[in-house]
Amino acid sequence: MHKLKKGEFYGTHYQKSTFENIIITDTEYTHSKVDWHYHENAYFTYLLQGKLFESNKKESYYLKPGSLLFHNWQDAHYNIKPDEFTRGFHIELYENWFSNYDIKTVDFEGSINLKSPVIKNSINKIFIESKINDHYSNLSIDTSLVNIFNSVNKTNHRSSKKPIWVKKLQELILEEEMDYSLKNLSSILEIHPIHLSREFSRYFGTNLGNYIRLLKLNKAFCLLTSKKFSMTEICYECGFYDQSHFVSSFKSVYNSTPSKLLKQIS
Repeated sequence: MHKLKKGEFYGTHYQKSTFENIIITDTEYTHSKVDWHYHENAYFTYLLQGKLFESNKKESYYLKPGSLLFHNWQDAHYNIKPDEFTRGFHIELYENWFSNYDIKTVDFEGSINLKSPVIKNSINKIFIESKINDHYSNLSIDTSLVNIFNSVNKTNHRSSKKPIWVKKLQELILEEEMDYSLKNLSSILEIHPIHLSREFSRYFGTNLGNYIRLLKLNKAFCLLTSKKFSMTEICYECGFYDQSHFVSSFKSVYNSTPSKLLKQIS
């Protein structure tokens, strides 16, 4: 089985940025199929454009833009790519990075399909920092990554204690065409709106309103980086009321308008 060394990913790298114990690559996938392999270091894969099928010894994933996977270093897998442009963003972490922050890789064995928009929002900010790449980027990236692993660890510990409504709600929220109001969701789940409002952040890492906002903004972020859509098209596709609402929501999270950010990361 082929082992990929640090900084190696199948495809063409648009950009490869090296930080302290971290390598970040922005890559176009060019292989229709990549046979079984594993990587020397643990890493995140964030699909920005296109589609990808990935399978390991336990699970298979059909990835679309916005999909996020974490692979531990020992995780063997293979990939199949349809005949379309596919672009991925990788954050590769050396063993020293984990030891520096006392994070145990054994707590994150195999592959993890990360669906939380809170975590994906942090990945978006790491993407931005990799493009800025100034004196403060390394610190910002380290901080975001520590927060991500802390969030994943908390989720893993709570998974066995989650009430039934949490799993059902996770599935409901991923349905794009629905009424996300507190009243409607609590009615479907058959729990009191006050209980849902109070307990939501305990299991989802933020309040319900911000969670829905981040879901929309994460989708918008991938559409924005593709440079294929106008602001009006992105606004409509992601379910914002109007372009003004989209811009203000985007700015509240990224401290920049979509247009300014696009110029920055280009």
